[in-house]
Amino acid sequence: MSKAKYKRVIIKLSGAALAGEQEYGIDPQFINSIAQEIKQVVTTEVEVAIVVGGGNIFRGVAGSAKGMDRGTADYMGMLATVMNSLALQDALEKLQLETRVQTAIAMRQIAEPYIRRRAIRHLEKGRIVIFAAGTGNPFFSTDTTAALRAAEINADAILMAKNVDGVYDSDPVENPNAVKFKKLSYIDVLNRGLGVMDSTAVSLCMDNKIPLVVFGIEQIGNIKKVVLGEEIGTFVR
Repeated sequence: MSKAKYKRVIIKLSGAALAGEQEYGIDPQFINSIAQEIKQVVTTEVEVAIVVGGGNIFRGVAGSAKGMDRGTADYMGMLATVMNSLALQDALEKLQLETRVQTAIAMRQIAEPYIRRRAIRHLEKGRIVIFAAGTGNPFFSTDTTAALRAAEINADAILMAKNVDGVYDSDPVENPNAVKFKKLSYIDVLNRGLGVMDSTAVSLCMDNKIPLVVFGIEQIGNIKKVVLGEEIGTFVR
């Protein structure tokens, strides 16, 4: 078995990716394929935590842009991440993978409250921990949640699975001549205004020296490749 590059990672999944080819909601086939990939990662004995977005169900910023109170819209977005987390937990447990969902907003009937030491203990026991409901505060993205939780649990890296295969100097969908970066520093990301993460998340990663790997989720096996240290996507540090 190949040796993993990291001991403990946070995988950041965008909510939009969970919709698969649909415009809205959860694509069961796609979420099952993601669960299979995570199972492959677990076989390398890497400790896995996951942060899932909620954009496939409700995005707080979008709600705010349409006139909704930003705080209310963000709380609705947090609830969307809980729905995605429960769906992912279900898919993982059907593969006999022990999983715990921890929420930043108390929901005792469906998930544990987020407790840092308990989360670390779950990881040490080989369980997958899914962090839901963002940070529990409005005005913070799930990217910031990933950066914050990575710092709290001493993760070795954040693996950001996106619909594009790395970080480009411009939108590769709109510009066919966009150039992909192989490596970047966090200060470059901030100075260039690259849409890797929001600036709060980038600053958190930079201050806590947490590496970030941005890669495409659509190609099967990419998550395991990143964990094993293969140079795909864009490495940010």
